[in-house]
Amino acid sequence: MDTTPELPEQAFAHREQTAFERIFESMLWNSRYIVLFGVIFGSLSAIVLFIAGSLEITTILLEFVSLSEGHLTHEEILIGIIGAIDFYLIGLVLLIFSFGIYELFISEIDIARKGGSFGNILEVSTLDDLKNKIIKVIIMVLIVSFFQRILSMEFTTSIEMLAMAVSIGVICIGVYFIGRQHS
Repeated sequence: MDTTPELPEQAFAHREQTAFERIFESMLWNSRYIVLFGVIFGSLSAIVLFIAGSLEITTILLEFVSLSEGHLTHEEILIGIIGAIDFYLIGLVLLIFSFGIYELFISEIDIARKGGSFGNILEVSTLDDLKNKIIKVIIMVLIVSFFQRILSMEFTTSIEMLAMAVSIGVICIGVYFIGRQHS
C-alpha cells in the first residue's frame, strides 16, 4: 500500500468542481480582459503625445524659419525641443505600459516576437518587471524636465550656479547607478 502523501496539485486534480464554482472561476478569469481598456487608451494616449511632440517641433521649426521680427532665441528653441522630447518619453511610458499589461494579462504579442527585434522591450514576466521598465523611463522624463527648467532659469548668484552644478552632478550619479543595475 502506497503511504506517500498527496501533493496539493494531485489533491486538486481529483476534486470535482461544482457548477457554481466553474462558472464563478470562469467569470473571474475572464474579468482580466478589463485591462484591454488600459491597453487601448494607453496606446491612444501615446499616439496623442507623439502627435503633440511632433506639433511642438513643427511649430518651433516654422517660427525659426519665418521671416517675422520675433525670431526665437536659442534657449526658446531648446526649451521647445526638450518639451517635445518630454512628450515622446511619456508616450513611450504609455506604450511600455500598454504592451506590458497586455502581455501579463492577455497574451504575448506574437507578431513582435517573430521578428525578435523588440524582444527585450516586451520581456515583461511580472508586474515588477513592468514597474521597473516604466520607472526608468519616468526617471528620464524627470531628468529632461529638469534640464528644460534649468534652461529657462536666470542665475544671479554664485550659490544658484553651485546649486545647479550640484543638481546636475547628483542626476549624473543617479543615472550611473541605474545603468550599473543592468551590468
